[in-house]
Amino acid sequence: MKDMIEITVQKAAIEWLQDLGYTRKEGNSLNRDLKKVVLEIELRSFLQKTYADVPATAINEAMAAFTQHLGMDTDHRNRDFHRKMTQGISVSWKDAQGKENAKHIYPINYAVPEQNSFICADEVSIVGKNNRRMDLLIFINGLPVIVFEFKNMFAHDVGVDNAHGQIGHCLLDIPQLFDYNALTIISDGREALHGMYNSSLKWFAPWKSVTGDTIERNTDLQLETLINGLFPKDILLNYLQNFIFHEDHNGKIIKKGAKYHQFWGINKAVTSAVANIKPNGDGRLGVIWHTQGSGKSISMAILTGILRQLPEMKNPTIVIQVDRSDLDQQLYESFVLCKDLVGDVQHADTTDELRTLLSNDGGGVIFTTIEKFRLKDLENGKEREHPVLSERYNLIIMADEAHRTQYGFNDGGFAQNIRRALPNASFIGFTGTPVDGKGADTELVFGKTIHTYDIKQAVEDGATVPIYYEPKMVPLNINAKYAAELDQVDEDEEESTHTVWAAIEDAAGSEDRVKTVAADILEHYNARIQTLDGKAMIVCMSRRNCVKMYDAITALEGCPEIAVIMTSNIGKDPVAWNEHVRTKDNMEAIKKRFRTPEDPLKMVIVRDMWLTGFDAPCAHTMYVDKIMKGHNLMQAIARVNRVFEDKPNGLVVDFIGISGFLAEATKKYTGSGGEGKPTIDMDVAVNLCLEQFVAVKELMPDFDIAVFNTMKESEKMKWSNNAVNDLLQSDAVTDAFLLEERKLTELVAMTNSDPRIWEIQEEIAIIQKMREVIRKIKSPPGPQRKKNDRIKDLISKSIESQKIVDLAAMYDLDKIDISIIDDRFQAMVKEKGGENIKVELLRRIINDELKVRMVKNIRKMTSLKEELEKVLSKYHKNSLDSIAAIKHLLDIATEFKNDDIRTKELGLTEDELAFYDLLSANEKIINQSGPIQDLVHRVVALVKKNLQLDWTKKEDARSAIRLAVKKELKGKVPFSELDNLLKEVLEQAEGQYKDWPLMG
Repeated sequence: MKDMIEITVQKAAIEWLQDLGYTRKEGNSLNRDLKKVVLEIELRSFLQKTYADVPATAINEAMAAFTQHLGMDTDHRNRDFHRKMTQGISVSWKDAQGKENAKHIYPINYAVPEQNSFICADEVSIVGKNNRRMDLLIFINGLPVIVFEFKNMFAHDVGVDNAHGQIGHCLLDIPQLFDYNALTIISDGREALHGMYNSSLKWFAPWKSVTGDTIERNTDLQLETLINGLFPKDILLNYLQNFIFHEDHNGKIIKKGAKYHQFWGINKAVTSAVANIKPNGDGRLGVIWHTQGSGKSISMAILTGILRQLPEMKNPTIVIQVDRSDLDQQLYESFVLCKDLVGDVQHADTTDELRTLLSNDGGGVIFTTIEKFRLKDLENGKEREHPVLSERYNLIIMADEAHRTQYGFNDGGFAQNIRRALPNASFIGFTGTPVDGKGADTELVFGKTIHTYDIKQAVEDGATVPIYYEPKMVPLNINAKYAAELDQVDEDEEESTHTVWAAIEDAAGSEDRVKTVAADILEHYNARIQTLDGKAMIVCMSRRNCVKMYDAITALEGCPEIAVIMTSNIGKDPVAWNEHVRTKDNMEAIKKRFRTPEDPLKMVIVRDMWLTGFDAPCAHTMYVDKIMKGHNLMQAIARVNRVFEDKPNGLVVDFIGISGFLAEATKKYTGSGGEGKPTIDMDVAVNLCLEQFVAVKELMPDFDIAVFNTMKESEKMKWSNNAVNDLLQSDAVTDAFLLEERKLTELVAMTNSDPRIWEIQEEIAIIQKMREVIRKIKSPPGPQRKKNDRIKDLISKSIESQKIVDLAAMYDLDKIDISIIDDRFQAMVKEKGGENIKVELLRRIINDELKVRMVKNIRKMTSLKEELEKVLSKYHKNSLDSIAAIKHLLDIATEFKNDDIRTKELGLTEDELAFYDLLSANEKIINQSGPIQDLVHRVVALVKKNLQLDWTKKEDARSAIRLAVKKELKGKVPFSELDNLLKEVLEQAEGQYKDWPLMG
């Protein structure tokens, strides 16, 4: 098991890459300046071979462009390099006759992968602010475009979060590497994630498909799936060229890359487009069904960018068509941010503008709403039919939400008008909800569904969170005939034109009912945020009802800041609604406020604005008091399924009775081939929570809240100490408790608004307190382990739980280190009681010290580590009692303190003590006049004088150290013993100075 360390994962990755045709080189064999990261000989060789007709002066110009980048910081330089890597550069020169020549040059041959060099180099040293050695880099034509950071698969206390943190340090220490970085991989062997170097960990994701047709369900070796799925040469080059982009948010650069479902879905769409575009095909390019929240806008932008570059498309015009103005604006803004991919984007604000743009022959991207394909009013009456605007074949209509208005083939319908205006256009649809429905023949319009990414997979991947459903019906006082008619109303009928909607609006907006619903919402929300911080949306039947709800809820005590979000018509709206009227800029400002977790605006009331296309990841609850059906309902509830920090779920609370429509939407969803339910009943979550509570209590058999509440304060202190002690009796017991308690805390965060959970809150708070103490004992808190938890414990909510003894304070857990093993601490741990706690504390202290001291004195620390493991093994097998175990552990800890004292008394440095122990152990064979410390000073000085970068891998460097020390010891040590002693000195030097001069 000694070899099962971080390097094992690294070597496995190298073997898989070699199987794909990559060339492996050791980092110290690369021909480069250690301050530079490009293999310039490789890059120059590629350019000269690929562009043999380009003279040396122009090649030099290209070399300079590909190795020197514009930008004041890494993010801007990375963007500049990425543009040059994917789009190439132009160079020019004059020939011998003075004729001007030009060539567009790429640093990578994307068309023929085998024309490029792919090198995977391990242990690559880079000199920077602090020097670093990178686990594995992939160079394509000498450019270091991929970084791998590995952690030990067999260490329980490290994982991908540690690898991600190390990337952050490298970014600060050797920023020149990240000028070129396209993709970063972090892995501990089992878990493997890809992402952008400057992204937070939540945006790193697994790669779960090797071919795009099936999902890899085995999560044990994600690294193998990632390498075999993403790193075949043609796949990787496709990803680098087309699936990475930079967004410029007012000077702040955000780099993004596609997830596996986007990559495979878009590639299938590209294949379908080439095969089916008119005139070669029938113009139906297909439908991509990716569930809401899984990055549909990004997918549309990436596909647009690829289609625009394809030679077969002959500089196409791509019309991005949506069915509502607010969605049009939001998607347009998303595309503008993706300018590096899609180029310049034009927006048709009027029907005339749209007609002018479509009449042009040049390619481009045009945004419009479908209603701009309406018939115009002319002086002599309305147009009889839509005029033909272009007969080009390279026109592609890309529809967002491929249903609703897409099927208006009646005379003068928008869908018919598009086809009259652009008779040779081809169509592709994107949707986040099932596309089949009454009167809608999707295949007739767009073709077959070419890729599906459903709710089940999105939740499994962490692309979205699950949504729970909680019914809290407040009955409507409505005539039975309207209830029957409601089922017959089509989901897309204009509410204002249907009498049933007016009747329901009136019933839902009755004064008494609104007050009841408002009070219930406020009570529910305030209870929910006790354990899960976040924001909420209230959905009402009409603008009038939105205002009524606002007035009712703001009149209640404890109401947070809340806003009504709706359209307005100052010519018709009552003056009393004026406070809810907003300009376009004010609406954008309030959007930003609601999306900001820390902003005091906690709730919004909406009718239909913000129910599609609007993302506020910190929103976790939707209160529904509006009848919604079909895809309108599915889109609305998806507002709370966005991933945000550790948000475990979204919640839909139903006050009006949408459960039947949810069931119908679910039926449609699964009938269309999707897996996973749109919502999960809250009763299921509550029952799971209650079951989990019982499971955790079974791990604490002596915990009875009734008995606990009768205890005196001193008895509570003893009880809590014994409870923690019992939970620390073995690693298996401790791990089981921590795992089950975490499940319980997440379920409580989902269900805390339910009165059934209120009854067990006090007990849960005490359980959480036990967990906190155990965590502090087992592992010290530190910045690398902190996360911005939205899930809050109930500890602070329970007065009784505060009376539990604070073991953390008793043992000073936040500050504990070797320096506190003094007489006071020794006296405390020798007292009777809580032996498991004390053994665990000492284990932690000693392990931490061993990690720090191991490289400085391998021989002694290895011996102490073996002694520690032997003591703990005997203790857990009950062959050593707690008193004896604690004494042994204190003896080991005392060894550390004695070493520190000895180092000072002997006049040695920390570096020298290990060599002193080594030489003094052989003192009988050493002929040394004067103190042995003098010989130690000279030996260590000689070792350090001959160190060089990667010296442990260079036989000549090792020989130089061996020879220098041998000269010093010659004559002082018998010849027969000299080789053995030299071997020990070299082994200690390797352990102590292996990473010289690198830090970390």
